[in-house]
Amino acid sequence: MLTRRTTLGLMAAAAPVAFLATRASASEPEIFQSDGLAIGGADPVAYFDLAEDADPVIGSADHTLDWSGATWQFASAENRAAFEANPSAYAPAYGGYCAYAAARGTVASTVPEAWSVVDGRLFLNYSIRIRRRWLRELPEAITLGDENWPGLVG
Repeated sequence: MLTRRTTLGLMAAAAPVAFLATRASASEPEIFQSDGLAIGGADPVAYFDLAEDADPVIGSADHTLDWSGATWQFASAENRAAFEANPSAYAPAYGGYCAYAAARGTVASTVPEAWSVVDGRLFLNYSIRIRRRWLRELPEAITLGDENWPGLVG
């Protein structure tokens, strides 16, 4: 017999998996945006200087850049200039969509706090829990994500 507690626990455990099983529509933007901002306003350049599991650095409306159909925020003019000079070096893989989902041929939203820099690339995940799963599957997860990504959105 299922109790309310068991049912809620099962629903919570299944929620990320069910969400990850979505396919992008043709209308999905190339860059995932939250509140109209890439990475929810976190500074993409700052991730490369953070210690593992540190909180992301939130950018400022004083330092923004429109790139690839999204508005990006930066903590400083220097970080904005670095990104503008070489956006592909700092922009998150898979357009900022979940790396775990991309490895499975699907798309999912991300949160700025679930991040990893692996081999000089920024990856974002749907949640901290999903990030832990994705990290356990490296490097195969990156190989699969790279293979699957073209064509998942746009």
